[in-house]
Amino acid sequence: MTRKEEVNEVKCSFCGSEIPRGTGKIFVRADSKIFYFHSRKCEKNALKLKRTARHVKWTKHFEKGTIVKSKKEKA
Repeated sequence: MTRKEEVNEVKCSFCGSEIPRGTGKIFVRADSKIFYFHSRKCEKNALKLKRTARHVKWTKHFEKGTIVKSKKEKA
């Protein structure tokens, strides 16, 4: 990989994985905050389902050692 290719790769705003150049999706909110998503799965979890990456096991941002409560435990 050359230096130019490394600069153009960004990380997914939800799961933290690298997004190769020419793939993924950029979402810009009305307050001009930019989100990068590498898959529809990440986009849907972040925007539609309003999940935080720290509480989703398959993301790189998942905090090991924290207690994740299920919906049954919250009720």
